[in-house]
Amino acid sequence: MNENRIVLAKIIEPHGIKGLVKILPFGDDISLIESLSPMHGSNGQQISIILKNPIGRFMLAAIKGVNTREDADKLKGVELAINAASLPAIEEPDTFYPHQLVGLKALNEAGEEIGRVLGVPDYGAGGLLEIQPLDASPAYLVPFSNDFVPTVDIAAGTVTIIPPEMI
Repeated sequence: MNENRIVLAKIIEPHGIKGLVKILPFGDDISLIESLSPMHGSNGQQISIILKNPIGRFMLAAIKGVNTREDADKLKGVELAINAASLPAIEEPDTFYPHQLVGLKALNEAGEEIGRVLGVPDYGAGGLLEIQPLDASPAYLVPFSNDFVPTVDIAAGTVTIIPPEMI
């Protein structure tokens, strides 16, 4: 998928017989999925989403033009993405979109560069920063919390991290 595309959700499976689907949202603001619709599916098509109601950690949704379980089943596994430029500006201080952190320099508490942010995975227990050290040793994960990441400066292109072994 294009670097400028941000994946907001993934279609998990059909729900019922009328073409509804369960989607797994990847962000806190589920309303973005509907408000930024139509989105681009990883299958190349434009997909218009109408959110229905939550089902546990999933969201039930209707998709324009999908009216049967068979049609919905064809979309199983499709990721829903938008152009990064379409995301609304964040008004809250110290709040960031994950893609804004990728590529930032990772600094230690003394302000020395120790690596770069490779990614911002979230396996369900909270965000992490994947740090690639400058010395080419294996990348490691740091919890994205104030204890481990006390400072994020998007304008300067840096994050200050306290690696877990130092706490």
